[in-house]
Amino acid sequence: MLGRYYFTRQAASLLRFARSTSNPELAALLVQKAADLRSQIEPQQRSSEDKSPQPPDVEWSVPRGPSH
Repeated sequence: MLGRYYFTRQAASLLRFARSTSNPELAALLVQKAADLRSQIEPQQRSSEDKSPQPPDVEWSVPRGPSH
């Protein structure tokens, strides 16, 4: 499996080339390819995140002192 470093370098190269070209269609294609590489990195990051159960959202009401 290819590592995150590889995908990051490839995406950076594509973005550099997209900025340097005067062809807007090519630039758009290169940016899209860089985004595709980024999406391949993200699932790997999610797998290393904490997957423990999260507590439910609870709203606490704070008791107020006696009203005068």
